[in-house]
Amino acid sequence: MDSFASAGLVLDVLDGGPADGEVVVLLHGFPQDASAWEEVATRLQAAGLRTLAPHQRGYCAGASPRRVSAYRVEHLVDDVLALLDAAGVRRAHVVGHDWGGVVAWALARSYPDRVASLVVLSTPHPSALRWALRHGGQARRSWYVLAFQLPVLPERSLARMLRRGGLRRSGLPVQHGHRYADRLGRARDLRGPVNWYRAALRPGRRTGDDRASSTVGVPTTYVWGSRDPFLGREAAERTARHVAGDYRFVEVAAGHWLPEREPDLVAREVLERVRGDQA
Repeated sequence: MDSFASAGLVLDVLDGGPADGEVVVLLHGFPQDASAWEEVATRLQAAGLRTLAPHQRGYCAGASPRRVSAYRVEHLVDDVLALLDAAGVRRAHVVGHDWGGVVAWALARSYPDRVASLVVLSTPHPSALRWALRHGGQARRSWYVLAFQLPVLPERSLARMLRRGGLRRSGLPVQHGHRYADRLGRARDLRGPVNWYRAALRPGRRTGDDRASSTVGVPTTYVWGSRDPFLGREAAERTARHVAGDYRFVEVAAGHWLPEREPDLVAREVLERVRGDQA
């Protein structure tokens, strides 16, 4: 596959590995794209797995609606379901990083029958994150989310920052920063990705909240970097309260960009979940 349709949109996808291998869906964050998983995917494919890494809604020309409401989490989850359906896959192992982690948590909560196992990098469970925003130091780390609610200005500022390699200071490797800037280095290209943040704070139906039903029951591994400048310890440690299935918390002495910086570790944790499901 190189593309698939979802709700009238056409999303691009990187599809690799043996066609008959177990499927691992790789969901990128912001301001990445599907290429963030390149080194992880190579390792998984070498182990006999098929990887599907979509350029998510807002990150490709055929799937960049203008309405903020089009980026609510339930629509992002629907895109992953459409990918699985297009690939003819009933259940997949799902891996998400950053905003991709938000989508992965929501998918596992709402459609556990489609998720064989879950590996989330960096992003705590949404309920744990909301608790930390009210009770811990997470609000200081997340100040930019409020700034992104402004019209137009965030896109212009972020485009300039990406072109100048500003994410190097947060630990993103230079070569990846250049690649992401090629895709998102203009303000108009960032409207969709920034709308993910805008949609998150606007009223509407939520996928995953503080009710008991927000608990995730599928086998889950959560990998968190103790040097992450964006996501702190309070929410990371509290995430265990929101997983009812088999759970593994992996703390690593690393920053935020785990797919790019720690591909061996990430691939190893995914393979552990896949092999556990096979057993």
